[in-house]
Amino acid sequence: MLKESMQFKTLLGEIKSQISSSQQKALLAVNRELVILYWSIGNNILEAQAREGWGTKIIDQLAKEIKFDFPQLKGFSTRNLKYMRQFAEAYPEFEFVQVTLAQIPWYHNITLLDKVKNVDERTWYVLKVIENGWSRNTLVHQIEGGLYTRQVTVEKTSNFMQKLPVPQNRLAVETLKDPYIFDFITMRAEMNERDIEAELVKKVTKLLLEMGSGFAFIGNQYHLNVGGDDYYLDLLFYNLKLRCYVVVEMKTGKFKPEYAGKVNFYLSAVDDLLKTEQDQPTIGIILCKEKNKVVAEYALKDISKPIGVSEYKLCEYMPEELKGTLPSIEELEDRL
Repeated sequence: MLKESMQFKTLLGEIKSQISSSQQKALLAVNRELVILYWSIGNNILEAQAREGWGTKIIDQLAKEIKFDFPQLKGFSTRNLKYMRQFAEAYPEFEFVQVTLAQIPWYHNITLLDKVKNVDERTWYVLKVIENGWSRNTLVHQIEGGLYTRQVTVEKTSNFMQKLPVPQNRLAVETLKDPYIFDFITMRAEMNERDIEAELVKKVTKLLLEMGSGFAFIGNQYHLNVGGDDYYLDLLFYNLKLRCYVVVEMKTGKFKPEYAGKVNFYLSAVDDLLKTEQDQPTIGIILCKEKNKVVAEYALKDISKPIGVSEYKLCEYMPEELKGTLPSIEELEDRL
């Protein structure tokens, strides 16, 4: 039958792809025009207030008049008009709005205005939304998790700049976070490295979100045979942006210098057994509950392979006997 033929399926797939692409372009075009319109309205309000000396009541009056003349039109409430004014005030350069901010949805822009006051930090999140296609919920999660601080402003411990070629060294440093926040795992007193690793693998989607853009999970306790002996990597990833394997070693205690030597050995093995000519040098990340920065720097100083050392945080464990002493969410809502 025609619909079962390979040619028909190929044609159908091409048409579906064209439709999806067209729909996506249409949505992006609509969003772009909407963001530019909102900025223009906000800018008009700002200029009128400055020129006429009007206060905030003018926004209430504008909302009423727009609703009267366009009863079916949404998006022009007093609240949203105030956001438009705030948006235009925060971004006085129209070119930046037109070229960059119009690429992300209006409610992403509102979220950034509400939650991020530093201009450089806000711009960084805007570019990350464009780069990674974050949903609004993911954006909120990253802001509340302090991603900008952990990935940009914190002084990281690694030898990436010295041991990796340009530009991979800079990209690797930018990829590294400190600390990593695994708040989807609850810390228990008896947990060891293998327990934490197993919990991370169970929630691999959240793990990949925290690891960052471009990470693909390959496996845990990944087996390597070196000289007839068996070795097992805690976590093995491949980073599509860095074009390299990433070995992650988990430790429940404080960083020790000997950890660097062990990971250096693992990286040599991965480079020899897994890396291809198209891959960049493998990098290692040692995740510890605590680290002494000076000790870590000395440990990495003469190591031949690229390694970074970061801390990680889990959700703190609450003993069962204490849980009953705190009000539940339902009790708090009743009291409120």
